[in-house]
Formats: sequence, C-alpha cells, structure tokens
Amino acid sequence: MSGLEGRRVAIVGGAGFIGHHLALALVERGAEVAVVDSLQVNNLLSIQSNITDPERRDLYLRMINERLDLLREAGVTLVVQDARDYSALGRILEEIEPQTLVHAAAVAHANRSNKDPFTTFDHSLRTLENALDFSRHSSTVEHFVYFSSSMAYGDFLTPEVEETQPLEPMGIYGALKAAGERIVIAYQQVFGLPYTIVRPSALYGPRCVSGRVGQVFIENALLDRPLVVRNDGGGILDFTYVDDLVAGLLLVVERPEARDEVFNLTHGASRSIEDLAAVVGDLFPGVEIIDESILGDPLMPRRGTLSVDKARRLLGYEPEFPIERGIPEYVAWYREFAGVPA
Repeated sequence: MSGLEGRRVAIVGGAGFIGHHLALALVERGAEVAVVDSLQVNNLLSIQSNITDPERRDLYLRMINERLDLLREAGVTLVVQDARDYSALGRILEEIEPQTLVHAAAVAHANRSNKDPFTTFDHSLRTLENALDFSRHSSTVEHFVYFSSSMAYGDFLTPEVEETQPLEPMGIYGALKAAGERIVIAYQQVFGLPYTIVRPSALYGPRCVSGRVGQVFIENALLDRPLVVRNDGGGILDFTYVDDLVAGLLLVVERPEARDEVFNLTHGASRSIEDLAAVVGDLFPGVEIIDESILGDPLMPRRGTLSVDKARRLLGYEPEFPIERGIPEYVAWYREFAGVPA
C-alpha cells in the first residue's frame, strides 16, 4: 500500500507544467489532491494576451486546456484563485486542510524575470510568503515543499554540483529562488515548519508551454525549420524529463527522510545543447542544425551536472530518462497532439 494513500496535498500553482504532472501522479498513488492556481502566469490568461502568432497560441491553449481536463478527470479539486491574495488563499487552504503543501507558483523563466522583476517578485515571493504564513498557523500542514532551481547556484564551481555548493545566483530569477530557499529555511528555524527544497534543471516534457530549448527544437522540426544552437551559459545542461522529476517528488512527499533537506532532482548527467539538437535531428531526418555562436548572456550561469547522489541515498531516487529516451517520448506525444504524422 502506498505511503501516499489518503494523504491530503495542496499544490499552489498546480495547474502549471510541473504542478499538473505532480498532481496526476499523486492521485494515481492514492493521494487526495487540490490545486490552487490563478491561471495567469504562463497559463490561459497570459497565453491569450501575450502570444501573437495565432497558430502557436491555439496550440498552447489546447495544451493548457488538456492539463485542466486531465486534472478534472482525475478528480483533482481545482480552485482558480490568485495566491497573492493572502486572505483568499488562507480561506481556501483552510477548507482543503492539506497535510503537505507544495509551492509551485512562480514566473518560471529567467529572461522574463530579468525584464519584469516586479511581476516576478509578486508571483514568486509574495505567493511563497502567503503559503508559508498559512502553513505556520495551520493545524494540518506537516510538510512544506518548495520548488527552487539549479539557477540558484549561479556558476557551477565543479563539473558535478552537490547541494552544499554556496548559492551565488545571477539575475532576478536565480536571486528570488535563492531568497525563497532562505525564507523557507527560516520558517523552519523560527516556527518548526518541516520543509523540503527541490532544485530541478532544464525540464522538458508533454504540455510544456514555457519555450524551453527542447520544446523550441521539436516545434521547429515539426515545421521543417532549422534547429538553431545557441550556447548561453556554456551550452551544457542537466536535461531532465518531467517523469524523472515527478518520480523524485513523489518520494519527497512520501519519505520522512526528505524532511528539512535540499535535493537536486535532475537526470544527474549533463549534456550539450548540440547533443540535444542531434537527438531531435535523428527523429526528423533532413532537419537542418545551425550552430550559431553568440556572445554568452552574462546573466546566464555556466552549468553542468547536478549530483543526485543525496536523493539516491536518502530517498531511493533513480532517474530513468536520458535524452535518448526522453526526447523520443516527448516527440511522439507532440506529433500525436499536434496531429503531425511520423
């Protein structure tokens, strides 16, 4: 019997890319899941207003509506509410009575964060403050899970980074993630609120609308456009299929060993963007790959592999999707969803 059976989990920002995948997996394991989401950030409202290409806008809206349909079909309670409203969020969470509260609300894009720091702060730290303050007063919350990012590290000081590397983030996005980590830890120190901090990296997978490099490559290949390789941040990333991340998150929610710990939850082996383009190119014979050397973005840190040894040791985490396995699954899903035959 799953240790998640009957566990009440609330996910703030749970209609997003990571959140909806996690919610569906939790339900499959017997948990009772509720999602609170404004549908504003990289979701229905922003896609409708910010994407001018009607074909792309229609495709992304269909992806988001599929997320919502899947949540409803799985019996997930979906409450449309802006988590920046402290009183409203508190009333909703009081009704849900979560045992685990997962904070997934954020502006999940470094470049957008640097261009609009106020909005990023508002949707990242203000929502985090509200969720934490509810949790410290709650009689039901036993565990708070916070999504940080590999960007919190700044430049990787070694080819394989462990959770103990000091955080020296660059730019708004990384700084807010690092700040969020310190606030979460402070709530444990002051109020005894158990936490887990998770640091993912370079995610990809079905129903992502964030414009990550894997998504861009696949969309270009489907349209017979070239794959343009740009090597910001050194061009080496720990690409992580969303199923690997979710498998780790299930362990985080289930295992007591995850409490008051920080984990890298990635594939655990970095690859170059050229490698990624080559894997996509193998699935689309004839697609052109252009290596466009550009001056690196000074706000994009040099990255590489995130060690998952700690998660493997404490939680039994075993990632299964190198890009040679994850990208073909992603492409197969994309072809079917977009109605493009192989």
